[in-house]
Amino acid sequence: MSILEVFRLGVKRMILPKIKRGFTLIEILLVVAILSILLVVVFAALNPATRLADTRNARRWNDVNQYLTAVHECLVDNGGTYATCGLTNDGTVREIVNTGITTGCNAVAGCGVAATGNCADLETELVTNQAYLASLPSDPGGVTTDHTEYTLRVNNGIVTVASCSAEGGESISVAR
Repeated sequence: MSILEVFRLGVKRMILPKIKRGFTLIEILLVVAILSILLVVVFAALNPATRLADTRNARRWNDVNQYLTAVHECLVDNGGTYATCGLTNDGTVREIVNTGITTGCNAVAGCGVAATGNCADLETELVTNQAYLASLPSDPGGVTTDHTEYTLRVNNGIVTVASCSAEGGESISVAR
């Protein structure tokens, strides 16, 4: 017997272990199923609708404070003259609107605006003429063209700015 024949016989008789590479289909499907269940549980626990409402309310708080700061800067710069800043000190609740809007200011329920003509054109005084604001902030939930869904009231020298569309039962109002 030659070496070559011995070598051939040895190779034929050797049992080599099977090498397992990768994952089986069952293992992959099991992992995907577990991850899907975890994702659904986490997503439901976070309640995205509530988180979005909270985000919009945070923006409303910011907008209300911007309006109030701009109005107070205007009053300080103009010696407390309400008319120069587009305001009247009569206690009437008015919706803040863009220039040229004179009706439809009581269209949003919950604003407290009594009459359709109770509009406060602050764009002319706070944006165009005196640049206290770059533009009038409007409600993040969507508004009618040229309306903001924010109200302004001046009563006995106290300026109150409020949001008409606060969500989740929250009341968004700031007064100084």
